Amino acid sequence: MLRKTSQDALQFIRDETKGKKRIVFVSGFFNIVHPGHLRVLRFAAECGDYLVIGVHADLYGNALIDEKTRLEGVHAITLVDYCFILEDTPQDFVKALKPDIVVKGKEHEKDFNPEAEVVKEYGGQMLFSSGDMSFSLAELLQDESQRLVSGSFARNEAYMARHQFNWSDLDKILKQFQKLKVLVIGETIVDEYITCDAMGMSQEDPTIVVTPVGVELYLGGAGIVSAHASNLGAEVSFFSISGKDEMASFINEKLFSYGVNTHIFQDESRPTILKQRYRTSGKTLLRVNHLRQHPISQELQKKIQESLLDMIPDQDLIIFSDFNYGCLPQPLVNRIVARCRQENVMMVADSQSSSQIGDVSRFKHTILMTPTEREARLALKDFESGLVVLAEKLRTKSKADNVFITLNEEGLLIHANGSIKTPFFTDRIDAMNKAPVDPAGAGDSLLTCSAMALASGADIWQSAYLGSVAAACQVGRNGNIPLSTKDMYLGTQL
Repeated sequence: MLRKTSQDALQFIRDETKGKKRIVFVSGFFNIVHPGHLRVLRFAAECGDYLVIGVHADLYGNALIDEKTRLEGVHAITLVDYCFILEDTPQDFVKALKPDIVVKGKEHEKDFNPEAEVVKEYGGQMLFSSGDMSFSLAELLQDESQRLVSGSFARNEAYMARHQFNWSDLDKILKQFQKLKVLVIGETIVDEYITCDAMGMSQEDPTIVVTPVGVELYLGGAGIVSAHASNLGAEVSFFSISGKDEMASFINEKLFSYGVNTHIFQDESRPTILKQRYRTSGKTLLRVNHLRQHPISQELQKKIQESLLDMIPDQDLIIFSDFNYGCLPQPLVNRIVARCRQENVMMVADSQSSSQIGDVSRFKHTILMTPTEREARLALKDFESGLVVLAEKLRTKSKADNVFITLNEEGLLIHANGSIKTPFFTDRIDAMNKAPVDPAGAGDSLLTCSAMALASGADIWQSAYLGSVAAACQVGRNGNIPLSTKDMYLGTQL
């Protein structure tokens, strides 16, 4: 016999639907409602007319947050028609309710599902899906406007309370940045922003016509990562490659002005990477990339290796900032990783694949990697798993301690290495800037600040928060501009 909470839920659902609506049922703990959950729920809602969610009660023993808080989180999702604390087993409630459809995450499809036999008996359907990759988080959550504080920033006080830290803790971490020695290696990119006036549509062919009115050059790629770290207070050494051209001179001048110790090796077989963005009204119309992306020669690898490996024992942090344009061939990466492990030096990695193919998992034994969802899926060749399963697969394959999956306007999914009792734990942070001006550089600032926080003694949750603040600051302005301590104080005190 069903417990009282389930009986009450059963009666309410029957009264609401009166047998005229297709009922869809989903159950789970919902410790932290993250975008992976929301995608499954959106899929479930589209399968029927009335979405019912059973939130497992605390008595099941695997809950990380109390059942009342978890229920409130699910109740805040606009897609959900009715939710309740499920004290019975899902199969017992399904047997009583007889929903038209029962939905579970794609990762459960090959497991034993006790609900399956019950659903089959009464002629219902059981579906498995991780939902669709593209949707707006703001469409799914209620009262999102209440999260706005001033300007375009939003608070994350609930996250801070959940992980038991405050502004004073973050202040201590930021002050530790000045004691760090950081080594960054990866491709340097020059970002050229060409501001245009839109003239309209050509009368001769369907082409947009623009007139350039201004040009700005910015340091990008791994170069801006080193600039961020230096501007935030660290002593920074930077290893990269460039062509033998005018843009190489621009890079050296910029890095010198930011106080970065540069070790840039010229490769005459390629130009310095230049990415031109034609923009109007704050939007990018077209991007043109000037580059070659073959691996650097063995001779150049040897030169970098000879200079870099001897510096590793004196570093607090190594940042791999890879853009898959040939600066970091696997043999060179393997030698650096081996030396870092030998000297017990912390490593973090990002491998960007916005318009190319890459594999972030090739950077082994890092304390943190920060791919986008697409980059994580490319690394694993997995385009079906839910986000948490995806993160754990990537963590396992790369032998990393922690994984941040960046989700653009959906924020950040944090997948942390846990204890024996909790093998891993997942949480998320909403995007902290609700009105971004220019998304370029968000990932670089997140990587830099989160990594420096970890190297300064922060835990993974504090690190994720500071990284999110850094990204929010960065997307609030045009072009890649090095973060400052002042920026971080502004963001953390909102």
